Amino acid sequence: MASTNVVILAAGQGTRMRSKVPKVLHPVCGRPMIAWPVAAALEAGAERVVVVGGPDRALAPMLPEGVELAVQDEPRGTGHATRAAAPHLDPDATVVVMYGDTPLITAEALRDLVDAHRNSGARATMATMMLDDPSGYGRVVRSASGAVERVVETKAPGDATPEELEIREVNTGVYAFAGGPLIEALDRIGTDNAQGEEYLPDVLPHLAPVHAHVLDDPTLTLGVNDRVDLALVTRHAQARIAAEHARNGVTIVNPEATVIDVGVEIGADTVVEPFTSLRGATRIGSGCRVGPSSVLTDAVVGDDATVLHSVLVSCELREGVSVGPFAYLRPGTLLRDRAKAGTFVEIKNSDIGAGTKVPHLSYIGDADVGEDTNLGAATITANYDAKTRAKNRTTIGTGVKTSVDTTLVAPVTLGDDAYTAAGSVITEDVPPAALGVARARQRNVDGYAHRDKQS
Repeated sequence: MASTNVVILAAGQGTRMRSKVPKVLHPVCGRPMIAWPVAAALEAGAERVVVVGGPDRALAPMLPEGVELAVQDEPRGTGHATRAAAPHLDPDATVVVMYGDTPLITAEALRDLVDAHRNSGARATMATMMLDDPSGYGRVVRSASGAVERVVETKAPGDATPEELEIREVNTGVYAFAGGPLIEALDRIGTDNAQGEEYLPDVLPHLAPVHAHVLDDPTLTLGVNDRVDLALVTRHAQARIAAEHARNGVTIVNPEATVIDVGVEIGADTVVEPFTSLRGATRIGSGCRVGPSSVLTDAVVGDDATVLHSVLVSCELREGVSVGPFAYLRPGTLLRDRAKAGTFVEIKNSDIGAGTKVPHLSYIGDADVGEDTNLGAATITANYDAKTRAKNRTTIGTGVKTSVDTTLVAPVTLGDDAYTAAGSVITEDVPPAALGVARARQRNVDGYAHRDKQS
């Protein structure tokens, strides 16, 4: 069977985005827009994927290994852009051409198009769809016999006649071609249009008869021209992601009030509450409850964990961990099995032992904490040395109990089963099973409240 090459046109300026960022690099559910059609092409089994970008080569760092970049030296239309990719193509392959600003295209849709093209025996197959409002799309003009005759662009006044503008069948911008005939036809198209550009659909008369493959889902080829379009395709992509997790056994209480990036993994029987955002490479185990109103970015959460009203960034929670409400776990944090980070607790770059509890109002930074320890309210690790500008570590053993309002001035060690007295500022190591007391003795001044009255 002939191989498949995919060309993705992504050299447009995207001026309507009103952004310094190239249009196809704007994110859609945690993935750059261009990465969506690239991923679909690779999943569909394309042996070669070529992305056509501008001379600044801004897309190059975003392309996976093996995906080639062809440069369109100046913006002279979709036909000219495809011609820039021609040296990268196999003339004996089926060549699929599509746009980089259509992130909702799927591998299944691409495979169906290629199959329809090969079964038709045509040299060109165009994916079309019927729209109630076809504004902005190229219209498909058919002959009396129903064959595709040509596509009329509508980018500028004068490109199409009033009659052509009434046509509801539109070109999706996704094509399948016989490679060799496509390459030859690209050299034969002209610039006889209002824009003076080389339009890819102008190859179709040179490849007649053209087969049409009608898509029944118009969202597949929704394009992005501005940020309104970006919000629309993001909403569709988000719905797909939520539906896929639901089919895999995840309960998403309110999908429309939940944000889940495309790379997120969630185990079965986990419940995601409303107003929760799961970002980046976050992985959540089974039987968890996350949210409401939690934000997890690049976090790893073990089975049967709970995260309530909290923010987690680049941290790891093991099995049965409880977090929140209103906790902030920063990069480098590890909570081992059954550990707890409670209300208004912030932890950074610390290893919290199994069964250990940091219940409330504490900051634990750059610390190693043993198992089954309890850090009382307002336990603080003073880890920053202003003179050396270094972060020093605090070591807390197993079975330790710090009383409320304890400050541990790093570097300092609390041995196993040690205690601290309430209100202590610990600057020296506390031996195992000892009580550390570091506070001034109380002194009561009799009659203090009446001194001013007596003077």
